[in-house]
Amino acid sequence: MKKIILSLALLASVLACPAGVSAAIRVIDGDTLSDGEITYRLNGIDAPESGQTCLNSSGQSWRCGEAATAFLVDLLTNTDLKCQAMEQDRYGRTIATCFASGTDLGKSLVEAGLAWSFRRYDDVYAAAEDAAKARQKGVWAGTNQAPWAYREERWTAAQQSAPEGCPIKGNISKNSKIYHAPWSPWYSRTKVSPARGERWFCDEAEAIAAGWRAPHWH
Repeated sequence: MKKIILSLALLASVLACPAGVSAAIRVIDGDTLSDGEITYRLNGIDAPESGQTCLNSSGQSWRCGEAATAFLVDLLTNTDLKCQAMEQDRYGRTIATCFASGTDLGKSLVEAGLAWSFRRYDDVYAAAEDAAKARQKGVWAGTNQAPWAYREERWTAAQQSAPEGCPIKGNISKNSKIYHAPWSPWYSRTKVSPARGERWFCDEAEAIAAGWRAPHWH
C-alpha cells in the first residue's frame, strides 16, 4: 500500500484548497465532511482521528489520521458528491452513505485500511474490513488502536486537568469559533482565554449548540 505520510503543516497546505474539490465541500476528517450547511458523518465507518498515529509492520509510526483525511480529499477531487441521508446524530450531523461519482466513500476508506468498520452501529462494511485485515492494508499492517478507544483515552486524560472536567477547548480565531476536542492535532497548542470570549465545553453537542464548529482541513 502506498502510505500518505505528511506533516501537519504540509497537509494543511495541501488541503487548504485542493484543486478539483468544490468550494462548498469541507473535509473535516477521514469520516466527516460538509456540503454547504449540511455536515455528513459517513455511515458504518470510524476513521483514525486527524492527530492519530499508527504503527506499520516494522513498528514505525505513521500519521494514519492525516492519511485518511488526505485519502478522502482525493476521492472528492473532480467528482460529484451524492449522499443518502439516514438520520441525524446528537451533534446535528447527518449520518449518510456518500458517493463520489458513484464510488462509495466509506467502503473505499475501509478497503484501503484507512478506516475501521463501525460494527457497533452498522456492519455494512464488515466484509470489506475483513478483506483489508487479511491483506494487512493500512492500519492492519500493525497493531493499532481503534479510533473510539483513542478518543476515550485522550478524553479521560484531558479531563484530569480541564476546568470542572470539561475538556473541549472553544477557541476564537479570525472571527471563527472553533472547538478542539482532546484528540484534535491542535489541542495541546490551543489556549482558552475567557477574556476574549473563549470557553470550555463538556461535550461536542454543547459546543455546537453554542455556535462553535469543529476544525476542517479544507
